[in-house]
Amino acid sequence: MTDDALAAVRRAFRSEHGRTVAILLRILGDLDVAEDAVQDAFEAAASAWPTQGVPPNPQAWIVQTARRRAIDRIRRAQTERRFAPQLAPDPVAQPEGGDDELRMILLCAHPALSPESQVALTPRYAGGLTAAEIARAFGSPEQAVAQRLSRAKRKIREARIGLPEPDRVRDRLGVVLAVIYAIANEGYVATAGPLSRFDLSQEAVRLARLVAGHARGEPEAKGLLALLLLLQARRPARIAGDGGLVPLPEQDRARWDPGMIAEGQALVRACLATNRPGPYQLQAAIQAVHSDAGRDEDTDWGQILALYDMLVPLVPTDAVRTARIVALSHVAGPDAALAQLDAEADDRYALAVRADLLERLGRPAEARALFLRAAEAAPNDAERAHLRRRAEIAGSG
Repeated sequence: MTDDALAAVRRAFRSEHGRTVAILLRILGDLDVAEDAVQDAFEAAASAWPTQGVPPNPQAWIVQTARRRAIDRIRRAQTERRFAPQLAPDPVAQPEGGDDELRMILLCAHPALSPESQVALTPRYAGGLTAAEIARAFGSPEQAVAQRLSRAKRKIREARIGLPEPDRVRDRLGVVLAVIYAIANEGYVATAGPLSRFDLSQEAVRLARLVAGHARGEPEAKGLLALLLLLQARRPARIAGDGGLVPLPEQDRARWDPGMIAEGQALVRACLATNRPGPYQLQAAIQAVHSDAGRDEDTDWGQILALYDMLVPLVPTDAVRTARIVALSHVAGPDAALAQLDAEADDRYALAVRADLLERLGRPAEARALFLRAAEAAPNDAERAHLRRRAEIAGSG
């Protein structure tokens, strides 16, 4: 029971942290007091649930406990007179649910905050990530992230920034989608430990669904949700029994989640009907083409290359350019692709792609050396082991 209860606490923290802080913030008007009270409530849950059992409504339990802890904190600070009139309503009776959480996301994306603060705050209050997890997700020092969070909260307090109304979602859609995408990336390829983090991937899908539901008529919101669903659909086949990486060409496609694929493809079709292509829609369309192929050899690489040709001008990053070269190699051959790959690129993805092209061209010694270099730069054990296996295979060829 203890393990199940603690797992329930972790799930509740990931899914309810931001919503509960928003509820308390709406009542108290003070982010620090709200956050501290919610933290107290989750610590109480970790202590109580293993012995008393998981309550039927975990969110209501957390909100009630957080509210009581907030009152205790306020009284200890001798500020009861200031806050007591606001504490009379019971926030549990009619919780606003998704709207509260959406308002919290929009608060984190407030234009008065710097982009760095927006990126740090959103996964903290929407996804329940700790400062350490945010630091890993964005490749920043933990102390720097903690300081950024502290400065952002001070800005919110000093500028008296309140919870925005849900209809402001379109004003801040770009920032909100970018941060959800960053959370999803950390879930898909974790920067430490296992290959991926299912909890973050699920949380990213949940947040994308929440935002898409409120941003009707915005195809990029639908595009991001479609992208995340299509990627998450492959998870059962992408991770081996020992936690290792199974690359896309080797995956058992019968293990892909058909429900997620159907939903993702339907969203892509709805996006295409608007004729307003954007980065998330194009990435989703690429994954939809992959999901259409019953076997790897049936993949329509010509269509994927055409989609990358549209994506590169919108997202001219090294990673997107390299992904386009992978598609090109399947259309025009490894020689043509190698000629377009930047010889100076030394990130792990470019190194691994160059190694693969060289192996296909019958140059195993060069391929082995590059696979090993890519392995050294891999962010997690599973990807590192996969690249080392590729090096061994190339070396034995």
